Amino acid sequence: MKKIITIFDGRNFSEGVFEFIKWQNATSPVLLTGVFLNAIDYATAWNYPMFLSGYLNTVVEDFDTIASNVQKFKNLCERNGIEYRVHEDIGTGVMELIRKETRFSDLLVMSGDFFYNDTFYIDPDSYLKDTLHESECPVLLLPDNFKAPVNNILAYDGSASSVYAIKQFSTLFPAWRGNKTHIVYASVKGKEIPDRIYIEELAVRHFPNLIIDALQMDARKYFNTWLTDQPRSILVTGAYGRSSLSESLKNSFVAEIVMEHKIPVFVAHSH
Repeated sequence: MKKIITIFDGRNFSEGVFEFIKWQNATSPVLLTGVFLNAIDYATAWNYPMFLSGYLNTVVEDFDTIASNVQKFKNLCERNGIEYRVHEDIGTGVMELIRKETRFSDLLVMSGDFFYNDTFYIDPDSYLKDTLHESECPVLLLPDNFKAPVNNILAYDGSASSVYAIKQFSTLFPAWRGNKTHIVYASVKGKEIPDRIYIEELAVRHFPNLIIDALQMDARKYFNTWLTDQPRSILVTGAYGRSSLSESLKNSFVAEIVMEHKIPVFVAHSH
């Protein structure tokens, strides 16, 4: 059994996230913790200012919508035989709650819409970056049209973080190990894949349909295009690496993928 935490904002209930939870629970039972944040909760959690226009009306609407979404969450969990917990009266301790919950969870699952559907946020990219940094368990970011992937894209740069993410992904999703799997290393200077023998020895034991791709490209410009040619994929990446691909992922690429709702993104980094 896995323990999974998911976070919903006040006005939106992600059908894509719940479809994933249903699929995961049918594969292997889970304990699901739902955290429901209102406008005050997530503004104070990450200390980002909110635009004042319409703010008070939004706060009032949030509480009514949250109550409806919490009941929907409970009904769906009970209907699908999912064991669950709910956090809805959070107050100012939301960041502490999320840190503690992720410390004692296997996976944080969130909708990409959580970061980009709310006009109150001045800097949603930083909000996303902070969430990935603060989480003490791996994070799965999902588009609303979630479908189980048939291709695994493992971003590798030789760093401990990228290897850690690959191992965590294999551990958490054994059902996806048989997918066609690409280990992708991108370099504009034609560098050799770091420690290729080692990563191949490790990865092929977990992913039997393994392909190693050394892409001679500027990842910031072209990796997005390459990725769109890989249907039904999930991107697996560590955080805060130093290669061209990793820097692209850290600074803009994950944010772009999430914002455009293209594919699921799995992010893990060791603390």
